[in-house]
Amino acid sequence: MPLSTPEIMRPLLTVPVAIFGGGASGRAVLGLLGKLGVQGVIFDEKGGGKGSVNNFGPGEATASRLVVFSPGFRPDHPWLQAARQGGCKCLGELDFASLFWRGSVVAITGTNGKTTLTEFLTHALRSVGHDATATGNIGFPFSQLVADTDAGAVAAADKIAVCEVSSFQAESLRHFHADATLWTNFAEDHLDRHPGLEAYFAAKWVLTGCTTPGAFFAGTSVNRFAQKSGRALPPAANVFSEGKKPDSRLAGTPFAVYPQYENFLLAAAWWNHAGLAEEDLFAAARTFQPGRHRLARVAAIDGVTWWNDSKATNFHAVEAALASFAAPVLLIAGGKGKGGDLAGFVRRIGPRVREMFLLGETKESLATLCVAEKVPHVLCVTLAEAVHRAAEHARAGDHVLLSPGFASFDLFHNYEDRGNQFESLVSNLAVTPTLR
Repeated sequence: MPLSTPEIMRPLLTVPVAIFGGGASGRAVLGLLGKLGVQGVIFDEKGGGKGSVNNFGPGEATASRLVVFSPGFRPDHPWLQAARQGGCKCLGELDFASLFWRGSVVAITGTNGKTTLTEFLTHALRSVGHDATATGNIGFPFSQLVADTDAGAVAAADKIAVCEVSSFQAESLRHFHADATLWTNFAEDHLDRHPGLEAYFAAKWVLTGCTTPGAFFAGTSVNRFAQKSGRALPPAANVFSEGKKPDSRLAGTPFAVYPQYENFLLAAAWWNHAGLAEEDLFAAARTFQPGRHRLARVAAIDGVTWWNDSKATNFHAVEAALASFAAPVLLIAGGKGKGGDLAGFVRRIGPRVREMFLLGETKESLATLCVAEKVPHVLCVTLAEAVHRAAEHARAGDHVLLSPGFASFDLFHNYEDRGNQFESLVSNLAVTPTLR
């Protein structure tokens, strides 16, 4: 059975669809349109590959009735303004793809933990025989999932999309529907995109209106900010995810300590709601392996243990990682700023850090604050320099932690590239100790 087109989409697909962004999301939309027999044109300011166009204005708007945009496009982007003024309907990639999906959706969001929770819930569902796929912000666009599953996306009610949703995706949702939503936590992040904490929270709050009533689950920090901002979730949505002693049945699993235990509590809240057997979730926890670059032990060299937490791209993630260590660590941090209370961040982590090795565009600002808080620090030009300087300063029994707290795009392709380079540099220390 081929993909069917929803009635509201048919008039919009009779002319070429404008696709904003030539990255993974944009290419996935182009592939989905191909399955529908519809032409698409990619518009990308940086050049999105063969056939893409690097400018969009009033003239281009008249050639399309529908624009599908990648999450990187801010709502006030000039191209989106031109499209709307030209009479085009503008949908985010996630919204567009959801119109063609007929399976179930479990949405996952949160400042931190959402990728791990998405992966874990997918793993747990598969372990009990469900046809579940991790999709969305996790790096596998929903449009790609819809195109790949084809007939199953239309008719197979047993298919489950476990969909990671970022604030960039959530803020513009109009058609997306989740059978359940799990919101892990809330802390400051992405304040370079959102004008403040309230706007960041409001972007994610859109999901409350896109979710089946009674199937929304939110961690303690989410409920705390909701009350502070004059919003209210139903009592059943409140998952008390902070300050609880981890369940002894999770010993030896990634969920035996915070912050991962918070992810398990959110998963368990939905799992029980769905009527699934609790013992199966615990069994899945014992066989689950988190993705790379999440507080992963890299090596022990001369008594010094090295940790890769490159996925920590905000303050909350760094603080959670530091809380895992009994003594102050040597911290490699810095990168592309995303706004937020930098002074408060340095003040909070200062007691947990013996010395900081700073890099990226935020290093000078961090250094100034380190001076104010009396935190020893070293300015580094490259990650290689930071690793070598940390190796020189470390003693047996120390922990060296890469937990940047910022985006990677000033020096790296992405957080995976940053983590991979770190692991390679640490491996070189092991085979070439003279570098230390």
